[in-house]
Formats: sequence, C-alpha cells, structure tokens
Amino acid sequence: MISMEDTKQIADHPPYTYFVRNEPIMPAALDVFTTLNKHGKIILMAKGLNIPAAVAIANIIVEKMLHNSCKTNYIKLDSENEFGKRMVSTIEISISKN
Repeated sequence: MISMEDTKQIADHPPYTYFVRNEPIMPAALDVFTTLNKHGKIILMAKGLNIPAAVAIANIIVEKMLHNSCKTNYIKLDSENEFGKRMVSTIEISISKN
C-alpha cells in the first residue's frame, strides 16, 4: 500500500522516475525497459534494502537487454533521516539511451 508520504514523493518527480520496491527483479526490469523506450531516459530510485535490486535492474537494462546501447549518466548515493531517528541510505541511478 502506498502511504500519503509516498504519494507526495511520487508527485514531485517526472514521469520517467521508477521507484524500486520489494518486488521481483525481472518484472521490474521490464517496466523500466518500457519506460526507457517511451521517454528515452529513466531514473531509478530506491532506499534501504531495495538498493541492491535497483543496481541489479540497472545492470540488466544496460548490459543485458540493451547491449550497451544506453548509458548510466550518474549514480547518486545519499542518506536521509527517517522519522527523525535513524539514517536510511538512498540511491538514484540515471540511465539514458545513446
């Protein structure tokens, strides 16, 4: 279920942003592939335990599905204070077609 905070976060980003959630990798990679073909670029965003899934999806897209016909523009690693108590790591991976 998507919370009100998640809804606000999604509304603040462009339509080519994909939020990696706790879901199977290959269906997510196909969703990312579709968005990348539609917009020519995509930004993968994940936090916490979903960071390895975001990296796996980016590798599948760049190295396996599109055979290096796209590139990784940048990878931004950060952390945020969740609920004012603990730090949670975040990642943002930008991929575009050549």
